Amino acid sequence: MSTLQFSAAQSSSVSCSTFVSGFNYRASRSNLFLVRTPRFFNRLARRNLSVKNIASDRRQELKDPSVNGEETPEPDSASIAASIQYHAEFTPLFSPEQFDLPKAFVATAESVRDSLIINWNATYKYYEKMNVKQAYYLSMEYLQGRALLNAIGNLELSGAYADALRKLGHELENVAGHEPDAALGNGGLGRLASCFLDSLATLNYPAWGYGLRYKYGLFKQLITKDGQEEVAENWLEMGNPWEIVRNDVSYSVKFYGEVISKPDGSKEWIGGENITAVAYDVPIPGYKTKTTINLRLWSTKVAPNEFDLRAYNDGDHAKACAALKNAEKICYILYPGDESIEGKILRLKQQYTLCSASLQDIIAHFEKRSGKPVNWEKFPEKVAVQMNDTHPTLCIPELIRILIDLKGLSWKESWDITQRTVAYTNHTVLPEALEKWSLDLLQELLPRHVEIIRMIDEELIRTIIAEYGTENLNLLQHKLKQMRILDNIELPDSVLELLVKPEESSAVDSIEEVEVSDEETEPTDEKQSEEQETKAKDVVTFEPDPNLPKTVRMANLCVVGGSAVNGVAEIHSEIVKNEVFNEFYKMWPEKFQNKTNGVTPRRWIRFCNPVLSEIITKWTGTDDWVLNTEKLSTLAKFSDNEDLQSEWREAKRINKIKVADFIKEKTGYIVNPDAMFDVQVKRMHEYKRQLLNIMGIVYRYKKMKEMSPEERKARYVPRVCIFGGKAFATYVQAKRIVKFITDVGTTVNHDADIGDLLKVVFVPDYNVSVAEVLIPGSELSQHISTAGMEASGTSNMKFAMNGCILIGTLDGANVEIRQEVGEDNFFLFGAEAHEIAGLRKERAEGKFIPDPRFEEVKAFVRNGVFGHYNYEELMGSLEGNEGYGRADYFLVGKDFPSYVECQEKVDEAYKDQKVSSIC
Repeated sequence: MSTLQFSAAQSSSVSCSTFVSGFNYRASRSNLFLVRTPRFFNRLARRNLSVKNIASDRRQELKDPSVNGEETPEPDSASIAASIQYHAEFTPLFSPEQFDLPKAFVATAESVRDSLIINWNATYKYYEKMNVKQAYYLSMEYLQGRALLNAIGNLELSGAYADALRKLGHELENVAGHEPDAALGNGGLGRLASCFLDSLATLNYPAWGYGLRYKYGLFKQLITKDGQEEVAENWLEMGNPWEIVRNDVSYSVKFYGEVISKPDGSKEWIGGENITAVAYDVPIPGYKTKTTINLRLWSTKVAPNEFDLRAYNDGDHAKACAALKNAEKICYILYPGDESIEGKILRLKQQYTLCSASLQDIIAHFEKRSGKPVNWEKFPEKVAVQMNDTHPTLCIPELIRILIDLKGLSWKESWDITQRTVAYTNHTVLPEALEKWSLDLLQELLPRHVEIIRMIDEELIRTIIAEYGTENLNLLQHKLKQMRILDNIELPDSVLELLVKPEESSAVDSIEEVEVSDEETEPTDEKQSEEQETKAKDVVTFEPDPNLPKTVRMANLCVVGGSAVNGVAEIHSEIVKNEVFNEFYKMWPEKFQNKTNGVTPRRWIRFCNPVLSEIITKWTGTDDWVLNTEKLSTLAKFSDNEDLQSEWREAKRINKIKVADFIKEKTGYIVNPDAMFDVQVKRMHEYKRQLLNIMGIVYRYKKMKEMSPEERKARYVPRVCIFGGKAFATYVQAKRIVKFITDVGTTVNHDADIGDLLKVVFVPDYNVSVAEVLIPGSELSQHISTAGMEASGTSNMKFAMNGCILIGTLDGANVEIRQEVGEDNFFLFGAEAHEIAGLRKERAEGKFIPDPRFEEVKAFVRNGVFGHYNYEELMGSLEGNEGYGRADYFLVGKDFPSYVECQEKVDEAYKDQKVSSIC
């Protein structure tokens, strides 16, 4: 059985890892797919895929905390309308004259927030009273999307709020449309974090999320004639009605300065730059439960005395405000560009601010609940910290610093506590995403933490030596090179002493004189000299290379400092064990786990696709499937029912009409809702291979142009090819791909010969709200990353949940989705993960022979069919056998023929609408 986990109440994406290691609650799994053939439902029924809830009794005790243990009455539409009117008048952000949509949204959200605060307070008090173990999720991203419909849906108040707003002259859908997406994330990493919080609340887990309150987020994407352009996305311009500022919850965060040793041997970090992190809380409600957990976001500022009033009055306003600006800019932008040293410093400041403020807050909670005296040995029994990727890595040395320097624990105690508290989720196998930081930069910014990291590194080295010994220095050198946290940095003196063996005594036991000829002596001396040189070479190999940078490998620190390491799909976890962290896996196999990513079916079916949800509820006879997705297997017995198939087709068409209207509004293009909607929406990156998709479209377009109108119509199914996603502002190649897609769209969409047979649309500023429109109306979804490079993917799950067929490689969660839906319901192509290294080697050796169709497409592009932009750099990246930016590292050319042939199979399958009736 697959371990694919979606987040429903009892079938959740939260596999609280170990969501956290040692967190003794478990969630059962969901296998949620609605596919195009009735055979799948029969197979589902036969295999009995439902999984029982194995949550602990303890978790059941935590269910539904309520105020004073009593149920509070549900509000009706009249009381809700009164609440909205109250907020419109007494907590206004707008002038009092009108009650237009922006004002209606804020007032409505504040009305909902009142209910959330009541439930949040009750939840918090209950967990305080029970003194439960609490999980804390640290993430640099939370891609939340709009919160209004999700919140009132989880509170089961959608109907009441719709009626209340109608009385006040507005439609709920129109009001909700005026909410901006919270700009706290970029891609799947951030959306996963938000799905986790939804599931944690729904499952009644005691958990909090921690992040940063970015003022501008990533950026707002504009699509112009020049491709992607970035502008600041001020999502806070009209305020954020969901957040609650906690002015009484703030912590000092330090940078720079120096470390001094005190007479008693303890260390103190003094001087430097101090900022203040202030808490902003966002309540996260569970579905059909009063449990409301918390997302705590940190905003940065400085104390008023840091404002240089004298400099201001002297006219040096920049100097007067320097400290304020330095603090505020930490929370301006998600992932500031790090090409410059200033950008690198800012990113490190962001990461450390998240870690330091969050851990200080976590420890304050623990101390409050523990009373006096605090038993620090109990800390891992009450606290679990999960690091979402390597961005929060600094919480490891920060926790040790607090325990040693501020709480007076020993190194041994602090290291043991930390290792039992922290766990790490790996999200990538890409080398550039496994963070490395300059040792010199870290030393300057966080001098105390570098000392602690050196201690951890030395502890690791001693563990490696204890495991492998010192007899085989070549083996030991290899292990240290792969596993050390400090890369290309000299070994500690104490370790070198273990590696350098004392020279043997030259004295002889016998005093008997032996005459030896000169000829016999010379070779002996040479032999001894060679042996000494060999020994010397063994020692020298441990010396750093002066030509290489000295860095700190954050992923290695996560593995060493945490109790558990999990990948996010079965194939990814195997790559993590066998390739990325293979040396660690050999030494600590018990640390490594798989937790396939998941998504919440509340937002991704129930709320974003109500027409399909109603059909599912009708045919299953209950809406319990929203919480217990295994109940969807009930549909199997109706899979051949023509009425169900007809309703399913109609639901899809309704959603496609919404997509067509949305495309016209956002791009001006008019598309035919009766065409196949073929969608690839995700972060723009070479490994995700949007380039393969658009080159396949170019091939399709070229072949169409070579045919007569009759041949085209007979050969090709009409398609609307939809793209969406942001390229990072400094990622030049990804931005070239965006430009290419838009140029192809401009040419194809205005070609009268082609008409509705092919349209290419790039939807600007892709975010959660856009996804909620596109996914329900999609019919083919592309998840075509180079095999072995996509850790998991979660959009593939969202599309599958909404009755969409996937075309893809055996990568990430695609593998498990294909297992569940059946091979005949997944369009598979391309090389497999175990073949990739060999294929790249063949390329480097000049053995790759490109498919003629691929060469044909490149030549077509170079002929200027799609405008005057010079695509030589983009096409050139797919050529050659080696070199940066060349040699087709992501195997677009290798997989192109397989991809094109697979797309032909898609066309044939789509023609049979009865087979595709449940798609």
